[in-house]
Amino acid sequence: MSQVSKEWENSFEEIYEGAVDEANPPLALFQKVYDGAIIATSYAEILLSQAIRRYGPEHPVGYPDTGYYLPVIMNLSGEKVTKLGELVPILNRMRNQIKEELNFYNARLCGESTAYAAEMIEAVRYLKGDNLHVAPWTGFVGDPVVRRYGILLVDWTIPGQAVITGKARSTEELAKIVSDLQGKGFMVFMAYEVVDQAIEAGLKLGIDFITFPLGNFTQVIHVVNYALRAGLAFGGIAPGLREDQRDYQRRRVRAFVLHFGERDEVQVAAHMAAIFLGFPVLVAEELPEDEQIPNWYISHPDYETLVQVALEVRGIKLKILDIPVPFTVAPAFEGEAIRKKDMYLEFGGGRTTSWELVRMVNEDEIEDGKVEVVGPDVDEIEEGSAISAGIYVKIYGRKMQEDFESVLERRIHDFVNYGEGLWHTGQRNICWYRVSKDCVEKGFKFRHFGDLLIAKFKDDFPAIVDRVEVTIYTDPNKVEELISEAMEVYAKRDARLAGLTDESVEEFYSCSLCQSFAPNHVCVVSPERLGLCGAVSWLDGKASNEIDPTGPNQPIKKEGLIDEEKGIWESVNEFFYNNSNRSIEECSMYSFIDRPMTSCGCFECIMAIVPEANGVMITTREHGGLTPCGMNFSTLAGTVGGGVQTPGFMGHGRTYVNSKKFISADGGLGRLVWMPKELKEFLGEDLKKSAEAQGLGEDFVDKIADETVGESIDEILPFLEEKGHPALTMDPLM
Repeated sequence: MSQVSKEWENSFEEIYEGAVDEANPPLALFQKVYDGAIIATSYAEILLSQAIRRYGPEHPVGYPDTGYYLPVIMNLSGEKVTKLGELVPILNRMRNQIKEELNFYNARLCGESTAYAAEMIEAVRYLKGDNLHVAPWTGFVGDPVVRRYGILLVDWTIPGQAVITGKARSTEELAKIVSDLQGKGFMVFMAYEVVDQAIEAGLKLGIDFITFPLGNFTQVIHVVNYALRAGLAFGGIAPGLREDQRDYQRRRVRAFVLHFGERDEVQVAAHMAAIFLGFPVLVAEELPEDEQIPNWYISHPDYETLVQVALEVRGIKLKILDIPVPFTVAPAFEGEAIRKKDMYLEFGGGRTTSWELVRMVNEDEIEDGKVEVVGPDVDEIEEGSAISAGIYVKIYGRKMQEDFESVLERRIHDFVNYGEGLWHTGQRNICWYRVSKDCVEKGFKFRHFGDLLIAKFKDDFPAIVDRVEVTIYTDPNKVEELISEAMEVYAKRDARLAGLTDESVEEFYSCSLCQSFAPNHVCVVSPERLGLCGAVSWLDGKASNEIDPTGPNQPIKKEGLIDEEKGIWESVNEFFYNNSNRSIEECSMYSFIDRPMTSCGCFECIMAIVPEANGVMITTREHGGLTPCGMNFSTLAGTVGGGVQTPGFMGHGRTYVNSKKFISADGGLGRLVWMPKELKEFLGEDLKKSAEAQGLGEDFVDKIADETVGESIDEILPFLEEKGHPALTMDPLM
């Protein structure tokens, strides 16, 4: 162990000092821990021996969807187990550290041994590689979920982990406690009978609600291996630095255990595993003194105050943000989907006109806290309607800058999705909102969008936001009237990039805002390639990183050039791999054929190869018809989106078409053979200037087919041949 690790070990062990009265230790508790550790390791030995006899010692072992082997073992010991036989000496080592002498130190080691045993038992269950669980049951939680929520856990956007085990006195009481924790933004894990009670209560469970019904018995170990992977991924702690990892868990993960009902010896030993990592345990039953440890193993039968006491014991102080809305606001609801049958109303998404705009204003141009609705409110709109709407946010701050407008505007996506019963995707004038029937039944009105945004902007950006005013437009005439202002602002922001090139900067910026819907997707934003959503430019990424250095826009140094033409760097590949849940190993910035960037779901356009014309076509959300590749936008989005890397297909922003880096490794703008007329008109003179700059001639735009020519390859190919489109004579794409 390194000297640093040893020093941390001493510091970490100090937190247990004085917890136990040496003259009157809780021997009954320690005895149960000892007995539970013996039972757990013995059971692990039996199952492991049976598995080795059946499959052989060389048989592969591991969990699905993870690059961390068996995470508990890898994190604490550094051993990367891949075969069944490798578990035998590890289990023997863990059994040897179970000591008969009953004291707090040995009890914690018994807890560690129990954690190892539980990991082995669960690994044996997964030997066949089958998915053992049906939603909402989760079992092992894979790396994509760690990536999706891990940073929110360790930066305390999610304030902590609540582990709920056992069986509560009643379904109603359990539902109240779980709902309270969800409302406070906690990540919740459940094991044993409380899962059945939660399902019976109709609670919102599953990955999208960061409430994980793990299963029974040793499946509770999946809480531990989740937390330890967060330490590896976001704490920069190397495998095997056991005390460093324990220290990180205590300081950053902020977990605690709530146990309901009776406890058996294995459960008590598992509780001690939590204490070994610095997580206190509260038992919602009366316990004798010889089964309690102050601040660590606590009896608290009062269900009403159980959560409050758990937070106090764990040292979690929540920011009290009183948002005057009738629905719960928490990260737990960020991944909530609102299906058509559950929807009360929607706006945007290509169905109706919609936009959202954040503007910096002077001190005398804003009334702090004001929310105004211009047009009909929710109770004046028929259920199931698609309306036109716009959201206009004014912000004043002494340290506010115009460059920050688009950064704050993009955070509307997060803030709206935190609302239970609200759903948002997209941005700018392609945003898409849905409100659920349940939310409306609770009393939702349009002004609550404003109340939510005012509270969150002030709370999340106190250094730059002093005053906020919000106007929600639902009058279709005003929505149409003001969209022109919004479009002018969007265009002005895009124009700020003029003169900046990829070669002139030393770093690109990532954007991970869409990972709530596409966990494996990573945008890499450069001066000449804006985000797929069209709303995040290189300057936006830079400004966002200045505002929030640990936020969704991280700098990526351009280092280790591999292929200049295709735009491949070692540093970009490394960032992409680590932040795509290790699913994408390489990324090309300038090619859509060879290792293209992944696509999320918020993209403005989709590009697809048209092999018959040796070129590419582009379609948009606004174009509802078919395209020369035989698919419409929705069908293409289902193929391309979700964070996959699909050679020959790629999502992108509208103005990326005008960039000289537009698929430059594949022939550039000269490959474009078809696009909707609306997009051609939107790009306007800039498209003509780009064509001339690339030597394609001033008449090139007229050679690009659109839906007025046709929507199939048979319809557009004669047109391309007649016009002499350059793609027909370029080198083959494939």
